Amino acid sequence: MNRDIESVNIRLVDEDGEMIGVVPLAEGLNRADEAGLDLVEVSPNADPPVCKILDYGKFKYIAQKKANETRKKQKTIDVKEIKMRPNIDNHDYDVKMRAMEKFLDEGDKVKVTLRFRGREMAHQELGRKVLERVRVDLDGPAKVEQMPLMEGRQMIMILSPK
Repeated sequence: MNRDIESVNIRLVDEDGEMIGVVPLAEGLNRADEAGLDLVEVSPNADPPVCKILDYGKFKYIAQKKANETRKKQKTIDVKEIKMRPNIDNHDYDVKMRAMEKFLDEGDKVKVTLRFRGREMAHQELGRKVLERVRVDLDGPAKVEQMPLMEGRQMIMILSPK
């Protein structure tokens, strides 16, 4: 901005946003001083560089507000976890399914964890059946990102929204 601009000629835009044209740097600085504002290089890669007469503090403030606004609008994808057991009852299963559907509708991933205790480890096929039932029931709103996988005493499957 101002004296830090290195180009000899600049394409000048005045404080009202009107294009003045290609002028020497000294003339651009004089016009900015007369208006009591700064000469800011808005497009340094253009030939000649585009400079605008504006209040630099206000310019930075507005740019920061725009950046904050876009950051606010971004949606972060969370991984929600649902824990089940291999011998889950039908009603409990339905409650967990409604929660998973809600998470998927909100755009979050769902990690379904099936925990085995004691002798249940000998019947891992029951756990696979439960996770297969989850996969079939959520076939519309979700796709399987990670197929069922054993990790210690847990079987894990990850679903993501379509």
